[in-house]
Amino acid sequence: MKKAYVKSYGCQMNAYDAARMADVLGAEGYAPTDSVADADVVVLNTCHIREKAAEKVYSELGRLRVLKTERRARGLDTRIVVAGCVAQAEGAEIQARQPAVDVVVGPQSYHRLPDLLARSRERRVVDTEFPVEDKFDHLPRRRTLGPAAFLTVQEGCDKFCAFCVVPYTRGAEVSRSVLAVLAEAEKLAQGGVREVTLIGQNVNAYHGAGADGAPVGLADLVRAVSKIPGIARIRYTTSHPNDFDDALIRAHAEVPALMPYLHLPVQSGSDRILAAMNRKHTGDQYRRLIDRVRAVRPDIALSSDFIVGFPGEADADFADTLRLVRDVGFESAFSFKYSPRPGTPAADRGDQVPEPVMAARLAELQTLLDGQRHAYQRAAQGRVFDVLVEKPGRHPGQVAGKTPHLLAVQFDAAPHHIGTVVPVRITEAGTNSLFGELVSEAAAA
Repeated sequence: MKKAYVKSYGCQMNAYDAARMADVLGAEGYAPTDSVADADVVVLNTCHIREKAAEKVYSELGRLRVLKTERRARGLDTRIVVAGCVAQAEGAEIQARQPAVDVVVGPQSYHRLPDLLARSRERRVVDTEFPVEDKFDHLPRRRTLGPAAFLTVQEGCDKFCAFCVVPYTRGAEVSRSVLAVLAEAEKLAQGGVREVTLIGQNVNAYHGAGADGAPVGLADLVRAVSKIPGIARIRYTTSHPNDFDDALIRAHAEVPALMPYLHLPVQSGSDRILAAMNRKHTGDQYRRLIDRVRAVRPDIALSSDFIVGFPGEADADFADTLRLVRDVGFESAFSFKYSPRPGTPAADRGDQVPEPVMAARLAELQTLLDGQRHAYQRAAQGRVFDVLVEKPGRHPGQVAGKTPHLLAVQFDAAPHHIGTVVPVRITEAGTNSLFGELVSEAAAA
């Protein structure tokens, strides 16, 4: 039987796309494999947000070229596919740098993967156009599901932050219709999914057509998904502060299935740097937005993204970022050194911050963020949370799942609990996850 190996880099959208590419290949008779050495088709679903992410792909392609040659010597054919945002941005360069690549396909065209693979037997193929048709209409039913799943509701971004390639690799903001989203969510629920994360590059800019053709916002979409039998939990990511409306804030107070967790990137605490980034909000506007969300959902856990060393960032600007982190308090966060991406406005600036300065600032920021994360985890000790059990744990007899606040928990329990929501008392806070014990429903109450 033919086998396909699919590896994904980057964001949740890429994870979703990688799973859907596996579905597309599965419909063509390819069984999934975790061994790249056994694969007849190898797909690298790439991320272009940072330079290191792109260079990792080229390093991987070098190893795949050797593997392809070795398999060919044994009479085995290997098709190498580069998909995703690096493919969209650097299609011609990929083929120039690595002739072993058979197919380069952008994130809007992967539903055509079987045809592209067939064509690649005659010549190497690049498909990075933004097609008119909706790729979701051409994707097969999902083949493998667990208790939690991503569901793409929106793609693209119109914000044009000065550091970001997404508008160039994913295109303008496009939202799926409410009917299409609900139809997929219902199939997920029928397949055993209990938690759905609605995803998009700028998910709270969602404006899909409702039953009457009028645009519907994310808050109303969340309410509609919450009514689907079997769906116990809803999350969404990633949001932009400027699209966070009152209706979405109210949903956090009024929709029990909407989990008390919010990932809301801010990038910097300096108003001067935020303006240079073209973020179109200030640090205080971000603080006030968080205040409003916490007013209706006091227990909400917050996560964010930060970039240090954006061109022109001075010590005072970085100090503003540290101040914002202390003011807000985060359960978790992603922080990175600025990485110039070709074609973005910030990449051409002459006031790039030296690498040693960026490294020192990143270390200081991560120390502060790690301290907040560990404090949040320690505060969970002794408390009881409803945990969605998602998979077996690291050790025999254990299972693993997530709290409503997206904290990872491991505890002793039988595997039949997978796919259920159970009360767990937290007994220990580890470095990256919590440990707990299953308690009775009476104890949880």
